[in-house]
Amino acid sequence: MKPANPILSEYGTTVFTVMSALAVEHGAINLGQGFPDEDGPEDVRRAAAAAVTDGPNQYPPMMGLPELRRAVAEHNGRFYGLDVDWQQEVMVTSGATEALAACFLGLLEPGDEVVLIEPLYDSYLPMVRRAGAVPRLVRMEPPDWALPREALAAAFSARTKLVVVNSPHNPAGKVFDADELAFIAELVLAHDAVAVCDEVYEHLVFDGGAHVPLMTLPGMRGRCLRIGSAGKTFSMTGWKVGYVTAAPALLTAAAKAHQFLTFTTPPHLQTAVAYGLAKEDRYFGALAGAMQAKRDRLAAGLDSCGLDVLPSAGTYFLTVDFRPVGFNGDDVAFCRHITVEAGVTAVPVSAFYQDGDVDHFARFCVCKRDEVLDEAVARLARHFAGP
Repeated sequence: MKPANPILSEYGTTVFTVMSALAVEHGAINLGQGFPDEDGPEDVRRAAAAAVTDGPNQYPPMMGLPELRRAVAEHNGRFYGLDVDWQQEVMVTSGATEALAACFLGLLEPGDEVVLIEPLYDSYLPMVRRAGAVPRLVRMEPPDWALPREALAAAFSARTKLVVVNSPHNPAGKVFDADELAFIAELVLAHDAVAVCDEVYEHLVFDGGAHVPLMTLPGMRGRCLRIGSAGKTFSMTGWKVGYVTAAPALLTAAAKAHQFLTFTTPPHLQTAVAYGLAKEDRYFGALAGAMQAKRDRLAAGLDSCGLDVLPSAGTYFLTVDFRPVGFNGDDVAFCRHITVEAGVTAVPVSAFYQDGDVDHFARFCVCKRDEVLDEAVARLARHFAGP
């Protein structure tokens, strides 16, 4: 047989799938893959149930149900002061990963350059390369995750088509501050580029901080494609409902790809997400507050086990340096070790880099029930305490 596509076939099974399978095999508590272990708001779930019963259940419009597109536009105005035309500037996708793929495939041509900031969410690089573009990698590194401004500036050129900006950032838990965002905006403007903004954790910013979309900065309104996720905002990652907000010319390009990827998204879920986005402010504030409490709970527990816990300003995740507990292997070995020997699973941070030399950090997921987090800490404490 003739070979498969060489770009996508070179990527193995994702680290999340590998570690989750290992967790099942050994009966471990899975703090590797980032999804809550409780479903989201009951009223939003009931809205979905009513919509599937009442119908219609046929193809919704390719761009998304009008009520959800209106809700996304209103959400942009309510939280960020953006004036968005729902008919021309909002598209619903089957999850944020599909939104990313539509943006890349719709905008990129072979030979275009794309600036990517490591550590990377795992879909970015394969889809950029499959679109025929050339990735230019710049890396942030633990423990401070500082934006490497000199390297970032050097990565831009006349061939740069777009940059991907992920804030709040998975896996780092970093939230880009106003000065960092302004620096990125200056580079985008100077090189006539576009920014694809992965903002799925927009409502999970901790310690009184606030999410600032790059789109709100001067000159960036027409150069950003802003991606959101109902799965993260309503703690129902299996729903796979995403949305893109962008100026008409950019959104039209992404829509050309979207129509041949998934075309549309289940209508009952769209109806329920539209309902959810209109929830009162206290829901969104409580979401961040509850996740911050879980972050603090797990951070204190991991610290008590002797692990060096790095700060996390948002998202579902905490990163730890495991060298203080005396483990001498790399992060892949460490994550396998604690899965098999302690019954707790994490993800190696090196999986988010192309060069695995950042190899002594592990990412833990905090979005689990308190009793699950406590049991994970108890298992690790027993393990590292020794006989």
